Amino acid sequence: MATKKKNHQYLIVDKRILPDYYEKVLAAQELLRTGAVKEVSEAARQVGISRSTYYKYKDYLFTPNPATECHKAVISLILVHEPGVLSQLINTIAELGGNILTITQSLPIGGNASVLLTLDISCMTLSPHDMVERFSQLRGTSNVKLQAIE
Repeated sequence: MATKKKNHQYLIVDKRILPDYYEKVLAAQELLRTGAVKEVSEAARQVGISRSTYYKYKDYLFTPNPATECHKAVISLILVHEPGVLSQLINTIAELGGNILTITQSLPIGGNASVLLTLDISCMTLSPHDMVERFSQLRGTSNVKLQAIE
């Protein structure tokens, strides 16, 4: 008999819109992980949740850490075919601490070229959303989109 493969579906959500008990479950996990407490009941009591709440969510909540943070992003954008536009984008990526892994540019058609970038963003000083905003503000760029993040 074939086993059914789990289909995990994840979302990245700003914790400000979530019920506070999610963060309390994470706090309880941290107490247990660091050895500050030995038992789930003590961790739950300290953070102000029930044991059942802890057990209900413990396997579904994770905090970002270096092993789970995003390190790569794929960005698509349109550049005006003028001298200096692409180099301005490349310089901005470097200034923000990013590193270009791949860059693909189409032939200019109608004065515009499509560009697809794969970036190492592990050392960037901006969030992916802020990075897209920054690229959108550069001279000669348009239609900047975050296509994928890993």
